[in-house]
Amino acid sequence: MIFESHAHFDDEAFDEDRDKLLSDIQSHGIETIVNVAASLSSVESTLKLSHLYPHVYAAIGVHPSETLELNDKNLDLLRQRMKDERCVAVGEIGLDYHFLDEYPDPDKKTQKIWFEKQLQLARELDKPVIIHSRDAAADTLEIMKKSEYRDLKFDMHCYSYSKEMVKELNKLDCYYGIGGVITFKNAKKLIEALQEMPLNRIMLETDCPYLAPTPHRGERNSSYYLPLVASRIAELKGLSYDDVVSITCDNAKRFFNM
Repeated sequence: MIFESHAHFDDEAFDEDRDKLLSDIQSHGIETIVNVAASLSSVESTLKLSHLYPHVYAAIGVHPSETLELNDKNLDLLRQRMKDERCVAVGEIGLDYHFLDEYPDPDKKTQKIWFEKQLQLARELDKPVIIHSRDAAADTLEIMKKSEYRDLKFDMHCYSYSKEMVKELNKLDCYYGIGGVITFKNAKKLIEALQEMPLNRIMLETDCPYLAPTPHRGERNSSYYLPLVASRIAELKGLSYDDVVSITCDNAKRFFNM
């Protein structure tokens, strides 16, 4: 059975058929789903899903692009939500510099402040961390390497950096979320990076409704497409499909302390 380590089933893209998808999904080989918050509003919708469906768990945090909505009061609200029994991780949090030329706020300084404040919550509550990092490799790594965070487990969600970055991250307690991008024709850099990733650190994810794998690229993504990701990883790593499913499921259960 497949473990889906990063989904957004609370997204409006699933408003018409969310219950049917999540009610039927285990019959399609998806055992467990971690639904990941990205904003204060999605914190509440993510927790709601985790209490409605026994196979859905929550990760609670605010995405770097949404950090302007954070303040000390909201940070305390996050702390309380992270204590929920269905919350298995802090995330997705991190740094995203991709659109700064077009949308300068939140700026790098603001993103870094709230990234670290949420990392401090993870350390306080002893939770693993799901990291979103885009066009911010050096600053992300610098923060992850700080001594006060060295005891945290990290998941580099939707990994997009080089194989050299993997070599640095392998020195930390770091896992890697691999999704539909690995099936794309232009995924050469990710394929090279995958070869540096230890098998016991790879997890399957979709980031649905985004980043559907080939041949569904451009469509709404969902956990139903994860077998395509597992098959591609098996091909690239020289493993059987069943081995990839089993190994990545064990990895996710270890990462999320389940």
